[in-house]
Amino acid sequence: MRTRDNSTGWLRRLFGGGRSAPPLDPDREDLVVVASCFDDVEACSTTLERAASETPVWRADEEAVLRHHLRLPATTLGDAESIAAQDGYRPRRTGVAVADASGAAEGTVELVLQRVQVLDALHCSQERSRMAGLAQRLGGDVAGWDAMQPVRETDTQGN
Repeated sequence: MRTRDNSTGWLRRLFGGGRSAPPLDPDREDLVVVASCFDDVEACSTTLERAASETPVWRADEEAVLRHHLRLPATTLGDAESIAAQDGYRPRRTGVAVADASGAAEGTVELVLQRVQVLDALHCSQERSRMAGLAQRLGGDVAGWDAMQPVRETDTQGN
């Protein structure tokens, strides 16, 4: 049943009130890295706990741009992008050739897949695992992940 304002989100009105803020634009100029993990064994909960106490501060109740840094064979980029798009990820190609352990770049490039979401440890871990599976299926690997949020004045005042 629709209300006078032509909306159906009665739960939103009940608990959140009126209009929500526009979604975070991942191309904003004022985004800064607030959390990052390029260590396979570190838990997302540990990373986010640390990020909440460092400057710039990760704000758990606000949207963030979650970025996964993958190293994939150049021939699989299209497949990776189309598979990730099904879950709302957008590619940000760096075009950087990546050297393997022996130092030779064998057609491997870095691909950054990003999407906007409210970040928590559980969902971060799930997405991290999903990206590891995607990269493995395509013959690549994941370097790590990071999260970006708009910088706030309180982040730059040296708390």
